[in-house]
Amino acid sequence: MTTEDVLSLFRESGALLQGHFILSSGLRSSVFLQKARVFMHPDKAEKLCKALAEKIIAAGYGDVSQIVSPAVGGIIPGYETARHLKKPAIYTERVNGVFELRRGFEIAPGEKVIIVEDIVSTGLSIRECIDAVRRIGANVVAAACLIDRSAGEADIGVPLIALTQYKVPAYPADQLPPELAAIPAIKPGSRGLA
Repeated sequence: MTTEDVLSLFRESGALLQGHFILSSGLRSSVFLQKARVFMHPDKAEKLCKALAEKIIAAGYGDVSQIVSPAVGGIIPGYETARHLKKPAIYTERVNGVFELRRGFEIAPGEKVIIVEDIVSTGLSIRECIDAVRRIGANVVAAACLIDRSAGEADIGVPLIALTQYKVPAYPADQLPPELAAIPAIKPGSRGLA
């Protein structure tokens, strides 16, 4: 899939939003990719995640035992990508602000896993998920995402396979351009939900 193919699915779903948004990283942007609007359509989620699974295999990382994703945003793409890789899908959740496995999910020490996330801006959620599974002793061979908003700038500590890169300017709250500062900010993401 090309960048335009991916963005077209977001546009068709009403998921490519314009305004003033507070990203989960805390940065501000005039563009928000509301992936939940895409994931509510199983056919669109399947197209995106099948293409991501194919890209993971082509990059040489298909030989893992399971897929791990950070909750909440990574659950659906993690599951759907795992389905195409024919691997189990599990996820980490925040407990007292720190990702950990719950719900009886297990990873054996030395087990090879790949982290699958929805969208990467700074890579914070992926890094925190990687830290959680490494504390257990797992071998995180790579991470993957549908859209890399950093265009390769986010350092997550392992190779990152992105279905596409889509660089969108993002700013600290105290360094907004005037046209963005003039619009009320909204926080549409899931980080910080109880």
